[in-house]
Amino acid sequence: MNSPSLNQRLCNITTLWSLVINAHEGPAEAARAAQQQLLERYGGAIRRYLLASLRDEEFADELYNEFAYRFVRGDYRNVNPERGRFRDYVKTVVAHLISSHQKQRRRLPQSLEQDHAEPAVEASLNLEDDQAFLESWRKELLARAWANLERDQAVSGQPYYTVLRFRSDNPTAPSPQVAEGLSAQLGRPVTAAGARQMLHRAREKFADILVEEVAHSLKNATAEQLAQELMDIGLYQHCRVALERREGERGA
Repeated sequence: MNSPSLNQRLCNITTLWSLVINAHEGPAEAARAAQQQLLERYGGAIRRYLLASLRDEEFADELYNEFAYRFVRGDYRNVNPERGRFRDYVKTVVAHLISSHQKQRRRLPQSLEQDHAEPAVEASLNLEDDQAFLESWRKELLARAWANLERDQAVSGQPYYTVLRFRSDNPTAPSPQVAEGLSAQLGRPVTAAGARQMLHRAREKFADILVEEVAHSLKNATAEQLAQELMDIGLYQHCRVALERREGERGA
């Protein structure tokens, strides 16, 4: 179900590990481009994770800016892609940053008139860290898949983003109502059968994009490793058929 425009775009996406390496070891201009792409790509996941862990928006913004500064400065240039998954690398870096900053805050004199509680970092890191990060990572992957689906619609003219967004906003609407709503949005008649067919194709396209997003966060992943990552993130059931389709196309 991949359109030529989507296939071409996905083929041009560098794996995230390659971007990390280029961000610290490539020529200056290429390094800046890689740094910007990485921060744009997963800055949202990091921000969500910080806010969920700290429950303090100001402190979360402070640490995100610190992470971005250290990343651009080259503090993480010694990362080794053989050590594990990209999301594990990001989680470890950010968790260490949180721990370091909390220790610094504890050493600072505290005002008796302080009007807000210290962010509950330790409990989050010890008890809820993995779940909070996985939730953040999953939301970012889904957000990126939606954005890519919308861009693909602009290029291909296939209204899959519009169709899937309408269904997402109206999850219980019967097919005739969906057809009526899509007819209004697309400016052309859509039958109930046509709406069901478009929705099926839109879901396939979305799942294909989602699988590729996850694949690019791994290094030379096997089908089993990719499936396990999708399970760990909680997206396997949404992507199982797309994963099978992907492996079938790669083996052809």
